[in-house]
Amino acid sequence: MLRAVAASHLPVCSQQQGEPDLTEQEKVAILGQLYHEKPLVFLERFRTGLREEHLACFGHLRGDHRADFYCAEVARQGSTRPRTLRTRLRNRRYAALRELIQGGEYFSDEQMRFRAPLLYEQYIGQYLTLEELSARTPAHRPPKPGPPGTPACPLSDLLLQSYQERELQQRLLQQQEEEEACLEEEEEEEDSDEEDQRPGKDSEAWVPDSEERLILREEFTSRMHQHFLDGKDGDFDYSAVDDNPDFDNLDIVARDEEERYFDEEEPEDAPSPELDGD
Repeated sequence: MLRAVAASHLPVCSQQQGEPDLTEQEKVAILGQLYHEKPLVFLERFRTGLREEHLACFGHLRGDHRADFYCAEVARQGSTRPRTLRTRLRNRRYAALRELIQGGEYFSDEQMRFRAPLLYEQYIGQYLTLEELSARTPAHRPPKPGPPGTPACPLSDLLLQSYQERELQQRLLQQQEEEEACLEEEEEEEDSDEEDQRPGKDSEAWVPDSEERLILREEFTSRMHQHFLDGKDGDFDYSAVDDNPDFDNLDIVARDEEERYFDEEEPEDAPSPELDGD
């Protein structure tokens, strides 16, 4: 129980600004002392970090109306915890998404293309003009500002950009081969008549106009946003978001708490098995 509370991000004790964070061992020691000396205070202060299986630790307080109230609250939150955790996770990732969008770099064309080269090629890359393609090559990229007296775009930067471009092209080729293999398997399972009716099989290549290209770009960006929210960005450290209360939007949390309060008056679905242990 003490370790669960220590890992819950609830403040164990007040600290002065600049003081080092407490270690888990220090938190457990402080919590243990408070639990043994003032169990009711412990229950009141840390009840939101407790789970239903921890209530046995407070059986000796049974009959105290305050302890009974807090224990009932812990039991009630245990029944809604899976959904609450999913909601909290969704809200934190959405807050992080907005922050990344405002930052500009993570969802820039260059970064999104690197993370999803095939998807970028399907929505944007294949429709770029020669001028746009030329501007994308390392030699034509805008120079990065450097210290006075140094080249605007040193050779090391050009070499790095060329290496990254080759790596990206290799990933794109690999993803294209994987997709073609999947399509071939699907086609083998279809009748020949259905294969002949596949859209775009022998038709002329479609060239979108400027408005259609804008729609494609918006759809691609939307898919990349959803990809992030679904936790599918392999190189992103989601624990820095999912376990970070700084991403809690208080307005959203308050609204979700209100919705949960009214939903408790109606029957709820059973919690999903994968979250039962949370």
